[in-house]
Amino acid sequence: MITTIIQFKLSSSFTPQKARAAFAESAAKFLNMAGLIRKYFLLAEDGKSAASVYLWESRVQAEAFFTDSWKDFIAEKYGYRPTVTYYECSVVVDNLSGEIITVP
Repeated sequence: MITTIIQFKLSSSFTPQKARAAFAESAAKFLNMAGLIRKYFLLAEDGKSAASVYLWESRVQAEAFFTDSWKDFIAEKYGYRPTVTYYECSVVVDNLSGEIITVP
């Protein structure tokens, strides 16, 4: 599994309420996305930046999503180009399901 952390500043026109609404509006497009296990939409406490955490089945699937055109889209929508960082994810503790998921 691969975890990606996406970080970006928000333009001054984005209030926390506007950012939350934008996140909620885009959430449905991630349902049943091939290779995506889970996604979190995050807003900094000061409302000046945001992040997303994605858990993917593989890095290939993650890289196929985070293209330059996707980065351009985020920059146009939120005012700043995002950074994308990839992490190997070998263990997930899921307290909702009571599972510990490991990857050999």
